[in-house]
Amino acid sequence: MEMQKSTPPTAMIDSNLSPPTARQKWLKKLVSQRHIQIMALLGIAWMIIFNYIPMYGVIIAFKDYDIIRTISEAPWVGLEHFKEFLSDENFGYVMKNTLGISLIKLMTFPLPIIFALFLNEVRILRFKRAIQTISYLPHFLSWVVLGGILATWLSDVGIINDILMALHLIDQPISYLAEPKYFWTIVITSDIWKELGWSAIIYLAAITGISPEMYEAATIDGAGRFQKMWYVTLPAIKGTISILFILAVSGVLNSNFDQILVLRNSLNDSASNVIDYYVYYTGISQGRYSYSAAIGLFKSVIALTLLLIANQVSKKLNDTSLF
Repeated sequence: MEMQKSTPPTAMIDSNLSPPTARQKWLKKLVSQRHIQIMALLGIAWMIIFNYIPMYGVIIAFKDYDIIRTISEAPWVGLEHFKEFLSDENFGYVMKNTLGISLIKLMTFPLPIIFALFLNEVRILRFKRAIQTISYLPHFLSWVVLGGILATWLSDVGIINDILMALHLIDQPISYLAEPKYFWTIVITSDIWKELGWSAIIYLAAITGISPEMYEAATIDGAGRFQKMWYVTLPAIKGTISILFILAVSGVLNSNFDQILVLRNSLNDSASNVIDYYVYYTGISQGRYSYSAAIGLFKSVIALTLLLIANQVSKKLNDTSLF
C-alpha cells in the first residue's frame, strides 16, 4: 500500500498568504528609507515656511500698506503702484542700467564653457589643478570683501593707477568708482573674475561623463584637439549648456544686488541704480513697502515670462528643456 505524501505545514501556510500589495511595498520601502525621508521632509518644511508662506505678503503690492496697519487692514489700490513705477521719472535709467548690465553679463555666458574646454585639454594634472583652484577661489570670498579690495585697487592711489601711470598710459590718477562711464566695465570684469572658475565646474563635470571611445574614434579619423572640442565635446554637453542658458535668460533682470551695493556710490548713481537697488532704497530707506513690492513682483513676472520663452525655444531647437 502506497503512503500518501503529506504537505508540509509551512508550505500550506505559504500557499495561503497573498502577495504584498503595492501599498505594503511602498510602506516597507518608506520604513527602510526613513532616515533619508526625514531629511527630505525637513527640506520641504523649510521651503514651505520660508518660500511659500511668505508669498502671502505679495498682496501688499496691490494695497496701500504701512507698518501701522496689518496686511488685511490695508486698503486695496489695485494696479496703482505698478502704474506709478511705469510712469516714474527713474524708470527709464533704472531699466537701462539693469538691462545693460544684465545683457552684457549674458553675453559673457560662453566664457566658462571656453575655459572648461581648454582646461580639459591640459594634460599636466598638477598644473590643471592649480589653475582650477586659483580660478574658483574668488567665488568663496563675499562681495563685501571683494568690494573692499576693488575699492582699494581702483582708488586714486591704488595699484591700477600705479601700473597705468608706470606704463605711461595715463597722465594722472583716475578715480574709477567716481566715474559712471567706468562702472559697467568694473561690474562685468569683477563678476567674470569672481565666478568664471566656479561656473566652469559644472561643464567640467559634464565633460568627464563623455565616453573616451568617442575621442578615440575622432583621433582615428584624424581629428585634432580643436576639432574634438567642436565635434565631440560641445555636442556632448549641449544639454547642460541649454539648461544653464535658460536659467541665465530668466535671471536677466537680476543685477547681483550684493555686488552693486558695495561698488555703487552717489557719484556713479546714474550708472549703478538698478532695479534690485531701487527696490531696496524705496522699500527700506523710504518705507514705501507696497511700491517696492510691486516693483519686485513686476520683475518676477518678467523673469517667469523669459523663463517660459527660453524653455520653449530650447525645446524647439535642440530638444532640451527644463520641463
